[in-house]
Amino acid sequence: MREIVNLQCTVCKERNYSTTKNKKTTTGRLEFSKFCNRCRKHQPHKESK
Repeated sequence: MREIVNLQCTVCKERNYSTTKNKKTTTGRLEFSKFCNRCRKHQPHKESK
């Protein structure tokens, strides 16, 4: 039931990370504060298609 998703920086739109999520329990989009190599600081990263 787990699906691989990509996390995209909300500022520069670069896809930096990939993770898994359970589609049954987490129906919304994931959002984490992760380090962006292009921005060189922590930025919010959202799940992208």
